Amino acid sequence: MAKTTRFVAAALAVCALAGSCGYGLRGTGAFLPEHIKTLSVPMFKNETTRYQLDLKLTQAVINEFVSRSKVEVAADNAEADAILLGTVQSFSVRPIALTSQGTADRYNITVVAKVVLRDRVKNRVIFANPSFLYIGEYEVGEGSDFEAVETEAIDQIAEKFARSLVMTMLEGF
Repeated sequence: MAKTTRFVAAALAVCALAGSCGYGLRGTGAFLPEHIKTLSVPMFKNETTRYQLDLKLTQAVINEFVSRSKVEVAADNAEADAILLGTVQSFSVRPIALTSQGTADRYNITVVAKVVLRDRVKNRVIFANPSFLYIGEYEVGEGSDFEAVETEAIDQIAEKFARSLVMTMLEGF
């Protein structure tokens, strides 16, 4: 019995220490300053040749901010406490797996973007990454190629890119 009591006491001590050392659940952070209540996200600039990539990434980032933070998204830059500026610098698709017939069925997709989150109230940069990198995979169904499912693939990659970017900004990593 004494061993069990000591084990429980040790386990409780570890839990108490872990809770007081700054451990927390990922995705629940609030790295933004408290005075930031509204955020503007103008259309990302698109330096790639991918059609509507800027629109899809911008919309996905807005959706992710709305779902993950208490910050409201403002339509007008002048009304926002902060502004998120983005430039999509590159988008590449590379086959990484082949079927038995020799056609690609899994692709590596890489997005590189320059991102700056500026505090308009205090006129300072809150977050900046000159080459934010997102790498993901996309699998196509049998008998398809990437070009046939490109729109769907970009939609999925945009969501994952946005999740990664917003979590990085909110968690302060």
